[in-house]
Amino acid sequence: MAQDVTPVRTVRLGKALGPAPTAVSGVVLLLPGGEEVSSRRPSAVWAAASVRGLGRKLARAGREEGLAVHAVHYRYRGWNGSEAHLAADASWAADEAVRRYGDVPVCLTGVDMGARAALRAGGHEAVNSVLAIAPWLPEEDMAAPPEPVKQLAGRRVLIVHGTNDERCDPELSFRLAARAKKANRDVCRFEVHSDGHGLHQYRGEVLALAEDFVMGALFGRALSRPVEDALAAPPPLGLRMPLAVGFGTSLRRPGRR
Repeated sequence: MAQDVTPVRTVRLGKALGPAPTAVSGVVLLLPGGEEVSSRRPSAVWAAASVRGLGRKLARAGREEGLAVHAVHYRYRGWNGSEAHLAADASWAADEAVRRYGDVPVCLTGVDMGARAALRAGGHEAVNSVLAIAPWLPEEDMAAPPEPVKQLAGRRVLIVHGTNDERCDPELSFRLAARAKKANRDVCRFEVHSDGHGLHQYRGEVLALAEDFVMGALFGRALSRPVEDALAAPPPLGLRMPLAVGFGTSLRRPGRR
């Protein structure tokens, strides 16, 4: 009697977003949100929806520099406890970026549960930067080890969180940033005042901040003064940096790169 065979699930990179560069010199891996526990496989449409706009903006901004932007399509929708499936998939994606493009810097960019995956997988040797937007983080539990941060040493890290986020507690991302800052000076965190989990109210400012950080981290472009100040400031100042209304408009001046 034939036995049913469960198909092996594989993680993959989606098609590069935006115009393709002639030669790749840096990679952004977009890590969509997810669920705490789920064995379902996310659809391609679901996976890309939360990161598509950001990915296209970054691809346009980095085309001349040789930036390739890919969304990661997970095996499972859930983090799934100690399995940490999304973090494992993020590490695989970094390996795949190296296989495809060679020794180029990688920025892990995640939202929600994907931001947790970006932070957890940030120790991959190809990763030089992590952008975590509205990260989902577990509640602190005295009986469980805290979310690790030592893997972020040597990476440039930016966390962005809305102060009115009701899905992912912004205080948890502040506490993680404070611990990470002790192991790595290149950590900063911006607060988007009164915005919620989706950061829709100040979407333009968040996208501009992401572009500023990623282009600086991957290609050495000059960072904006607010990001420089946030990285340099001691806690808690650099970890509660307010994202100014209109951020980005002042960056569009002739000659700035």
